[in-house]
Amino acid sequence: MPTLEQVLDIALQLPLEQQTILIEILRHRQIEARRAEIATNAQQAIEAFHQGQLAPQSADVAIAELRRSFNNEISA
Repeated sequence: MPTLEQVLDIALQLPLEQQTILIEILRHRQIEARRAEIATNAQQAIEAFHQGQLAPQSADVAIAELRRSFNNEISA
């Protein structure tokens, strides 16, 4: 597998228009990969909920937990 440096060197040899097209292709593929990851996570959460592994909670509690998690990630 080529290194990132090798890929960048090759990409920079492309004409500017093709570099722009490459950037757009990569951006779209990254977005699609992230969407697929989110969908997989959502499906796993739904399955866990239906199996009783997750308890129902109010929106206020869920938001508070998300904020705590977010703040912990920032502090780390």
